[in-house]
Amino acid sequence: MIFKKRLTHDDIIKMHLSILKKLQYSSGLFAASKKNVNTGYDKAWLRDNFYECLAFEILGKWSIVHKTYRAILDIFLKHEYKIDWAIREKPDAKFKYIHARYHPKTFDEFWDEWGNKQNDSVGAILFKLGEIQHVHAQEILMKEDDYRITQKLVHYLESIEYWHDRDSGMWEEDEEIHASSVGACAAGLQMIKKIKGIEVPSSLIQKGKESLSYLLPRESERKFADLALLSLIWPYSIVTKKQEEDILENVEYHLLRKHGVIRYKNDYYYNKNPDGYSEEAEWTMGLSWLAIIHEKLGNKEKAEELVEKAKACMTKRGLPELYYSNSDLANENTPLGWSESLFVIALHDLTKKHMKNFFG
Repeated sequence: MIFKKRLTHDDIIKMHLSILKKLQYSSGLFAASKKNVNTGYDKAWLRDNFYECLAFEILGKWSIVHKTYRAILDIFLKHEYKIDWAIREKPDAKFKYIHARYHPKTFDEFWDEWGNKQNDSVGAILFKLGEIQHVHAQEILMKEDDYRITQKLVHYLESIEYWHDRDSGMWEEDEEIHASSVGACAAGLQMIKKIKGIEVPSSLIQKGKESLSYLLPRESERKFADLALLSLIWPYSIVTKKQEEDILENVEYHLLRKHGVIRYKNDYYYNKNPDGYSEEAEWTMGLSWLAIIHEKLGNKEKAEELVEKAKACMTKRGLPELYYSNSDLANENTPLGWSESLFVIALHDLTKKHMKNFFG
């Protein structure tokens, strides 16, 4: 049942930050959903940690951000041998790629097949490491090991030829050349290049931008409009004004629904229709994502409308991953950390409430 109790914006931000904080393990990594969920979402994804940390970053909770990225750097250092392997020779099998999810306490890889080729997750981490240190002047690369492994991530993206490498993308599904993956890597390389001591050939970024221009406005050969394309507008800011307008128009026209944004047409994941078509699940984070973008574009009324729709999706346990099509039934991945974080950011951006004392 959808939760209807009236709360102030401050109350809502505090509530959702509390929910999000409970998903963090002592290691610093966040679970994708609650820690006792049976869907596998108790594990830690690089991409989810990137997005889950954004709420704490925007509120200036740097101790939490540092703890998470320290854990992420330690993951890469633990698996440095594998990165070296991929740099020496372009990977010819999925297991040779950097994996996207890890045990949140031991930092071990999970070896079962889960669409493990996800290049955007590596681009996301490079982007944030660069942004934290360059834009926010927070020292995140603390030691020589950190610089070494970060430089190796650059070499890794070069070795796999990210600009035309087929990966499973943000949704961990079919291997295609995904615009959202190419854009994440290009944005990550562009941002980490700003850090003194990290070398990034300009041609490596340019190849990604050229590939992106060729792919857009499509996400891939198979997919036209896709929720993942919003990442190219925010947080990456890697598209032109015209590309931005096309992405927004296509996502809102083709994918926007009452309880969220479907990922793409004919998405079979949690599809309510027995044949797997036409009743795609509605992802709550899409509402907040669109609200963040519209607020940054100066469309405050549109952003407020989207935030109100996101509020209507709240449950007593938090924001779910998704709702089944045309229903009030959410799936078991409730709360989804990614949804919680984007909702906090969307509400914060509209109210400009800087809750400096929350969580210290």
